[in-house]
Amino acid sequence: MPNLKAIRDRIQSVKNTRKITEAMRLVAAAKVRRAQEQVIATRPFADTLTQVLYSLQNRLQVEDVDLPLLKQREVRSVGLLVVSGDRGLCGAYNANIIRRAEQRLRELQQEGVAYQLVITGRKANQYFQRREAPIANSFTNLEQIPTADEASTIADELLSLFLSETVDRVELIYTRFVSLISSRPVVQTLLPLTPQGLEVKDDEIFRLTTKGGAFDVAREKVTSEVSSFPKDMIFEQDPVQILDALLPLYLNNQLLRALQESAASELAARMTAMNSASDNASELVKTLTRSFNKARQAAITQEIMEVVAGANSLT
Repeated sequence: MPNLKAIRDRIQSVKNTRKITEAMRLVAAAKVRRAQEQVIATRPFADTLTQVLYSLQNRLQVEDVDLPLLKQREVRSVGLLVVSGDRGLCGAYNANIIRRAEQRLRELQQEGVAYQLVITGRKANQYFQRREAPIANSFTNLEQIPTADEASTIADELLSLFLSETVDRVELIYTRFVSLISSRPVVQTLLPLTPQGLEVKDDEIFRLTTKGGAFDVAREKVTSEVSSFPKDMIFEQDPVQILDALLPLYLNNQLLRALQESAASELAARMTAMNSASDNASELVKTLTRSFNKARQAAITQEIMEVVAGANSLT
């Protein structure tokens, strides 16, 4: 016969676990909201910077512009920035980004191209350290909501590798936010910057809302209106110098946006994982409660039969 006390203790343990997972889900949901607010707050600067770069490039498109960040070199070595998380309990978020990084490393090896890793996040750092991969630098214990200072620090490391010609190209592997239940690891070339990379494209903002008592994501298209400088505008400085000064800012902004999307993807994955854990805990409590009731009923039935048998023996 099942031990009633053991079942009762397990039910209480599962209920306590459900409280923890539900609290973690709500914390992750609140942080997703903060992540989207940060994306919206940085958008005006990003839009203005893109407009300035776009206009400068249109002004200089017929000239031979020789800038270090735009210089194309023969690719002998590639620097890979892998963006992962410091914490677990977020589903397959870290596993997916590590798997995509390994796939890209195999492709480079097949092409005979050397590589160096720059890693953000403790999970990927531990993984590639155990495999003795060439790690140029790593950044761990970052804020869950990325800051401009952190993006600038990482960008400085990438610029140092590229400008010193230690690597001929810098690629970024991060998780693009699709929805609360979907994200996609992608590879993006950061350096050298190409003219196509400065063009303005339609973008999206995700908004975490509630619908029918459950979390939902509303996505809205954002189209930036790009206005060129007047053709007769006179620059106090050489436009090439202005472009050279703005390109690192553009790189920092691109990196910050990638970190923000990765953070949103990690938090959404954690929220989904904790929601599934809470649902599983609820189902387990129901199953254990049924087992407890059956065991208790069996114990009561046995006691009644013993009482009846004792009474019959007396008569």
